[in-house]
Amino acid sequence: MLTTTTNTVEGARIREYLGVVSGEVIFGANVLRDFMAGIRDVIGGRSEAYEQTLREAREHALREMIGEASALGANAVIGVDIDYETVGSSGSMLLVSASGTAVILDWN
Repeated sequence: MLTTTTNTVEGARIREYLGVVSGEVIFGANVLRDFMAGIRDVIGGRSEAYEQTLREAREHALREMIGEASALGANAVIGVDIDYETVGSSGSMLLVSASGTAVILDWN
């Protein structure tokens, strides 16, 4: 399924708007990973553990959004937006949400 951050697709006409679709994922933070990321923050460098967690969370949220669009009969999701936020009393969990508009495209 085509997903794009744009509101139009070159070479295609939107035949039908099916509605807003979304996918949300909450990941809990791992204490050991947090500790190692803290060390990297002190000595510099990138936190590969957090980067991998962000990638996984984004992929899961997009898959959920695409699944919702597929259930509606869409062949594309346009205007996709991905948001990241910490949640929980101590900000120990990561919320990743993906949303967009499910559409049926006709290709010219």
